[in-house]
Amino acid sequence: MRTYATAQRRLYSKAYKTERSRRADPMKTLVVVTHPGIDTSVVNRRWLEELRKYPDRYTVHELHKAYPDGNIQAEKEQELIEAHGHLVLQFPIYWFSSPPLLKKWLDDVFTYGWAYGSKGDKLRNRKTALAVTAGGTRLDFSEEGKLRCGLDRILSPFETTFRYCGSDYQDFYAFYGAEYETVENADYLKRLDRSAQGYIEFLSRL
Repeated sequence: MRTYATAQRRLYSKAYKTERSRRADPMKTLVVVTHPGIDTSVVNRRWLEELRKYPDRYTVHELHKAYPDGNIQAEKEQELIEAHGHLVLQFPIYWFSSPPLLKKWLDDVFTYGWAYGSKGDKLRNRKTALAVTAGGTRLDFSEEGKLRCGLDRILSPFETTFRYCGSDYQDFYAFYGAEYETVENADYLKRLDRSAQGYIEFLSRL
């Protein structure tokens, strides 16, 4: 009886995965957003407003709202990625890396046999990219600036991870100087709007 039940579960699982692959939209982009304070964010929240104008093109997945306790359901996340064509990670720069929950998400979701290894091909040739907000200015994040390095160096572990998994890494989109401006500044609001539109243009080129 156990053998029969096991066989039935395997058949159901295979049928479910086949049906899921049929429903996958290769032209739709999954944007995984990791921001512990999104409700008080300025730039990331503005970007989300713009993304949500195009629900047929972008799925917004907020990790802190999906997993307030930090217990990530890896298989569910893998299925979500498989149901989309492209994958974008959006987050603010935290101590020259990402918020901790995104690192945990990568550890839990990009598993052996799924993301890498001899049979781990679910990210292979999948277009991937990053969208980040930085508190410092563009000059700060340059060889001549106070940090003596650009965002490309800071984000290189993410690029390396994507390339290791065989994905087609595109590039990153960035907003600089988030900590130096306020929403009371009319010019800053215009820059916010331009950045949101530029973000959509960046994603449309994936």
